[in-house]
Amino acid sequence: MNTEGLSSLNKRLRQPSNGFYISIVPNIWMILVFIIPIFLIFKISFTEPIMAVPPLGKLCTWTNEQILNIKLNVANYIRILKDNYYISTFANSVCITTLTTFICLIFGFPMAYAICQTKPRTQSVLMSLLSLSIWTATLIRIYALINLLGSKGILNSFLEYIGIQPVKFLGNYVAICLGLVFCYLPYMIFPIYSILEKYDKSYVEAAHDLGCTPFKTLWKVTIPLCKGGIITGCILVFATTIGEFSIPELLGSSDTLMFGRILWTEFFNNLDWPMTCAISIIMMIFIIAPIYVIQKKYGKMSI
Repeated sequence: MNTEGLSSLNKRLRQPSNGFYISIVPNIWMILVFIIPIFLIFKISFTEPIMAVPPLGKLCTWTNEQILNIKLNVANYIRILKDNYYISTFANSVCITTLTTFICLIFGFPMAYAICQTKPRTQSVLMSLLSLSIWTATLIRIYALINLLGSKGILNSFLEYIGIQPVKFLGNYVAICLGLVFCYLPYMIFPIYSILEKYDKSYVEAAHDLGCTPFKTLWKVTIPLCKGGIITGCILVFATTIGEFSIPELLGSSDTLMFGRILWTEFFNNLDWPMTCAISIIMMIFIIAPIYVIQKKYGKMSI
């Protein structure tokens, strides 16, 4: 190759590829919508609450000698780790969210599997009906559940009609868990269905030919093949339910404390923005840590 050809090749190699220009917009969007807000939340969590607008002190100040003074307030995090109010709230949130994820998996996998066993046209209809539940506003679905389980709801009216004392279904963690499962079950079904719908059925046929029972084939072949969909569904349900506010507020009581409710209380009632941001950082850690561990153990997951 002559000198002119080498020069032309080096010029083309130095030029950014088309992928570089394509990634500029999403990267800018990621920085503006995710990175900068998280940085601001992290910064505010180390400030002190004051009676002002906004109700927080300054993290960085300049002295008369033009020396930058940075004052980090870690009292918010210490209070979270020592106060039983926050510790019990975090424990309740993690337990209810984990239980919700497990119940969604128990019901979501059989539903996704059953949909995959139907005809393609029936699958489209069933998945469209399932999508309708996501398109319907969460508040409408929760009020429908209240109308069913409330003290004067349909179920208690029926119990009273047959001579049974009304039961208090709402105002407890069971009602919150039921509402979370009712609203977020599709988030488990969709990833599992997307894997089951396209995995190679010849593995199942081979297992049957080798004498495996249907249950053993399901446990040894089908479930391992859709592991990525199961993990993705669990992450989606866990990450979206742990910070839920409206469902615990409407189906719970003053004794049922979860992440979303104390965030509302600290931000709007107590006007303690630094504590609210500290709680938000802790909540993000609870969400990111399991995802990081799963990705380290199982590698990248694709749907």
